[in-house]
Amino acid sequence: MTLNIVLVEPQIPQNTGNIARTCAVTGARLHLVGPLGFSVDDRSLKRAGLDYWHLLDVTLYENLADFFSRCQGNFFYFTTKARKNYCQVTYPDQCYLFFGREDAGLPEELLRDNPGTSLRIPMRPTLRSLNLSNAVAIGVYEVLRQWDFPELAQEGALTRYEWGE
Repeated sequence: MTLNIVLVEPQIPQNTGNIARTCAVTGARLHLVGPLGFSVDDRSLKRAGLDYWHLLDVTLYENLADFFSRCQGNFFYFTTKARKNYCQVTYPDQCYLFFGREDAGLPEELLRDNPGTSLRIPMRPTLRSLNLSNAVAIGVYEVLRQWDFPELAQEGALTRYEWGE
């Protein structure tokens, strides 16, 4: 099963680095839609992603028009402006989770044209939003939970001890 994460015009390299790490450990594909607020060789971006960069499947796009001309699938738009909760959706294989830039979110015309697949992570009404990398992690793990965490280790091991039963 394939999960795709789409970042539209991300501005903060550390957020994108954290998201890249989430993609690496879960096997999700990362799509970066420009214009980006940083260079992909930015040291902050690499530092946040640590040594996982070689494990990523990353594709860059000039803009949303470029993305939509090259990609098809089931698109889900994460936004604070949606009426539907992200847990009220069944996510199919090959789906794309979209997240907007840190200071502005996704373009409102995109949300207006896709009300049934615009999704909200519940939060207190007086606050703006979650950190972008936290929102992506919540979305990614909900999809993977629904898919029963394919190809992911679901048990860990202690280094020096055995678990007591």
